[in-house]
Amino acid sequence: MKAKYEALLEQLHKINDVEKAMAVLQWDQETNMPAQSAGRRVAQLTTLSEIAHRMFTSTQMGDLLAAAQEEQAQAHYDSTQASMLRVTQREYEDQRLFSAEFVSRKSAVTGTAGAAWAQMRADNNFAGFQKHLEAAVAIAQETAEIRGYETEPYDALLSQYERGMTSAQLRLIFTELKNESVPLLQAIAERSERVNDAMLKQEFPVAAQEAMCRYGAESIGYDFKRGHLGEVHHPFSTSFGRDDVRITTRYAPEYAMSSLFGTMHEAGHAMYEQGIAEDLDRSPLGQGASLGIHESQSRLFENQVGRSLGYWQAHFTKLQSLFPKQLAGVSVADFYNAINKVQPSLIRVEADELTYNLHIILRFELELALINGALKLADLPAAWNEKMQSLLGVAPATDKLGVLQDVHWSQAAFGYFPTYTLGNLYSAQFMESAKQQDPKIEEELATGNNTFLLAWLRENIHQHGNKYDAAEICMRATGKPLSSAPFLKYVHEKFGAIYGL
Repeated sequence: MKAKYEALLEQLHKINDVEKAMAVLQWDQETNMPAQSAGRRVAQLTTLSEIAHRMFTSTQMGDLLAAAQEEQAQAHYDSTQASMLRVTQREYEDQRLFSAEFVSRKSAVTGTAGAAWAQMRADNNFAGFQKHLEAAVAIAQETAEIRGYETEPYDALLSQYERGMTSAQLRLIFTELKNESVPLLQAIAERSERVNDAMLKQEFPVAAQEAMCRYGAESIGYDFKRGHLGEVHHPFSTSFGRDDVRITTRYAPEYAMSSLFGTMHEAGHAMYEQGIAEDLDRSPLGQGASLGIHESQSRLFENQVGRSLGYWQAHFTKLQSLFPKQLAGVSVADFYNAINKVQPSLIRVEADELTYNLHIILRFELELALINGALKLADLPAAWNEKMQSLLGVAPATDKLGVLQDVHWSQAAFGYFPTYTLGNLYSAQFMESAKQQDPKIEEELATGNNTFLLAWLRENIHQHGNKYDAAEICMRATGKPLSSAPFLKYVHEKFGAIYGL
């Protein structure tokens, strides 16, 4: 490494330290902070976000970046140096579009809206939340205008989370998924009696759930020496660096499996961060390539590993030991079928693999309408219920179970939800390619072991962090661009076998 590049890296490390300090405060805000501290915490986060933004968009940073680029002009595209400069330049240009005043204002709006969402959701009070959501939508619309777009404002928001993806591409993908999923759902509905999930609808002691979740995370490869499991209402994972990546879950006596699969989901996110190459830490490269790629890891470990027959053939006895009364006399096959039951539901995070994407399509269509100004905030709850009925055949009795169920809109995270479905597609394509490239993976998964799979993911995805865009990661790992075909093949085979189609 040469002197000018080292000088740039030193500054990037300092900025990353400020950002991780913010992440610690946000973690505490969600897990431990007293309710009356919300105002102070918003102010603290706003100050730090402004400091980080000023540092990254300063003239000094521009000079350091230009000098390092000149020094490393011959660096190979795949090298850490070339990737660091490429990504830093891109982010530098992007962040300089936004004034310090805007960054500070956005932090204040989303911090206040997030706190209001938690309270208004508990109170089932959309009217009370509406003004905060209006402010979040306005911030998102302003963001789109500042970033600029060729066709529609939503593209500018989507690109923050999945660079290169457009609304037009999503419409094509989502239409294909709907066209394939709905007939399969109808065929499954006619055979719904084949799957009995009554054993899951009991009270499972929370203390045992905590042990179950820790075991589940460890069993798929989450390293607790570099992690921690906390409790929140809306589970998430967060990274303070590759050696401190924390996860959360939620416990409810009547939803034990939801807490387990939620934990596996967040562990998948965290294992990605734990697997990033050490020399990328404390830099713009020390994070996931995109939210779609990130979601591919969480959905892969939650579903294709955690809900596989092989996993439970190896681990079901442990679950029975934790819940001997609830699972007495239950066979592995019956349990496997139960946790994979397909049934339209109100709550996205508890949806089965097949109906999950319909929840995302609903949110995508509503987001488009909100950002384009075609839907008024006052009409959002009714529009939500109508789309739930048309897409899933169910509608919530309260806004708490409907339009207020997710925190993301309070964070002005418009463009975020589609990455969940992109993650489903990436995960199926990665798993298909991994099995083709290393037959030992499929053999091992059939015994509940994912050592070879995790090694393949570390080699092809995790270690690279943010060195490559999502499309590059996908092509490098699978040899093909993203396609919905592997996912559709996977669900047809899996649910076809379960329901005898």
